[in-house]
Amino acid sequence: MAALAAATLTTPAQARQPSAETGPNTEYVVLYRQGVSAVDARRAIQAAGGSLLKENGAVGVATVTSTNPGFTAALQGSDPIEGVARNRSVGSVPKTVPATGAARGAVEARAVEKEGRDAPGDTKAVKPGKAAPAAEPLSELQWDMKQIHATVDGSYSREQGDPGVLVAILDTGVDGSHPDIAPNFNHELSRNFTVDIPYDADGNEVDGPCEEDPDGSCEDPADVDEDGHGTHVASALASPINGLGIAGVAPKVSIVNLRVGSDIGYFFLQPAVDALTYAGDVGIDVANMSFYIDPWLSNCADNPADSPAERLEQATVKKAMQRALDYAHARGVTLLAGAGNEGADITKDYVDASSPNYVRVPGEQPHPRTISSNCSIMPAQGNHVITASGTGVSGRKAYGSNYGDGFIDLAAPGGDSFDTPDNRSDITKATLAAYPQALAEARGELNPDGTPNVKYLVRDCQGGVCAYYEYLQGTSMAAPRAAGVAALIVSKYGVRDRVHGGKTLNPTVVETILKASATRPGCPTPPAYTYTRHLSNGNTVVTTHLCEGNKLRNGFYGYGIVDALRAVR
Repeated sequence: MAALAAATLTTPAQARQPSAETGPNTEYVVLYRQGVSAVDARRAIQAAGGSLLKENGAVGVATVTSTNPGFTAALQGSDPIEGVARNRSVGSVPKTVPATGAARGAVEARAVEKEGRDAPGDTKAVKPGKAAPAAEPLSELQWDMKQIHATVDGSYSREQGDPGVLVAILDTGVDGSHPDIAPNFNHELSRNFTVDIPYDADGNEVDGPCEEDPDGSCEDPADVDEDGHGTHVASALASPINGLGIAGVAPKVSIVNLRVGSDIGYFFLQPAVDALTYAGDVGIDVANMSFYIDPWLSNCADNPADSPAERLEQATVKKAMQRALDYAHARGVTLLAGAGNEGADITKDYVDASSPNYVRVPGEQPHPRTISSNCSIMPAQGNHVITASGTGVSGRKAYGSNYGDGFIDLAAPGGDSFDTPDNRSDITKATLAAYPQALAEARGELNPDGTPNVKYLVRDCQGGVCAYYEYLQGTSMAAPRAAGVAALIVSKYGVRDRVHGGKTLNPTVVETILKASATRPGCPTPPAYTYTRHLSNGNTVVTTHLCEGNKLRNGFYGYGIVDALRAVR
């Protein structure tokens, strides 16, 4: 029947004829209208001057290149096409600006995760104490695991996870060779859905030269992380109990690297969509998404500060991502995401001055926009996504964590280096997890004898094997701790997966148990909480965040702080 239908297709509604003028070869993501034939959609793309690079038939999303400057306009009004988003410029770009260019600055501006690294202190790791039974040599540095009772006398004594439970890390990659990740790393299922970006359309260095593939294809292996973010996330979730370094929340589950971010940390639409549909197809149980889809922090279909083409791009991102989230959820994937680190109440209007954060056409710059409730951070505000805010060592909502009553589902330890008695930064109040040795060496963070020369790295050596760990903070760190508890729930209560093997559990059941087992601190008293931060440069920053809601659910903690022990009792 499919062959017959393909043979009797009618010509689609005509796209506007492509302009005779040609421009740079530009990449787009095109969203097919639901229910239309892929053949009709491809014809419309071709008629507008586009060439198909890849197609995700599961959700009707394609990556397309075109030298037609009017490609987007040419597709508007075409029946088979619902949306178009510029992705990034492709082809040869002049190498005119060094690594400190605007593109790198746009990403580093998000680095609440690394704040506090320049505060005074030495490079010696705090000696672990012996106040409580330790799962691993660096357990005493893991205040985060104590907060959620993922400890020897907590959840580890009842449930450490099942190797048949597959947890996908959608991130910048995972260092599969790291000694505290390798035992749980699934090479067979891991994939890299990205292509690194050497330079942007203005010639700014983004990821830089292709280290792994000098012939120009820029595709890293599926067990490499040249940023460090994804490795940290994977370790927090599932580092094994192996007598080295730290342990994750679920130390026996399997880690599957589904890389969707570039080396520097850009996350574009097509890789994320492809990874989510792949996750649904291969039997992933839990997916952690500590990112938002670039280049827009929040996607608005009707923001007056944006051009019509920019509004169409953002509407396309929302629709395409939601299709992919729906697809994965329907196939048993429990989806978790970080709330973001802007320190904003996402349920109220706020200003975003960071978007678009990637130069796709020469001269493009971010511009201030008022973000309203009609806009969506994707995937954090997608349907079926469990969104986590971050907490500090005291249990307070971290100063940088986004919040909002009805936006936050759960909270988890993400770190807050200023959660200290004197409101001065202490890097050990961030969270500690694995860091690739290759990055430490490349970034000059090690002494000749291999010891760290920076205070945000810790080394542990056991039996001749050494591994490195990094302090980071943010909701990117909170999400995998919540995802780790979700993986424990699947391990404890899941049933045999008759299609893929291992275990499976309906994501709605997982979410119900996560929320029911969380501890509920309620809003602070008074609910307007003031954060004071004494910065290392001598400045003091004071901000106030209002917690709305009640003890059952509120804007700081959602339904509460996840609890590994209560979840598996």
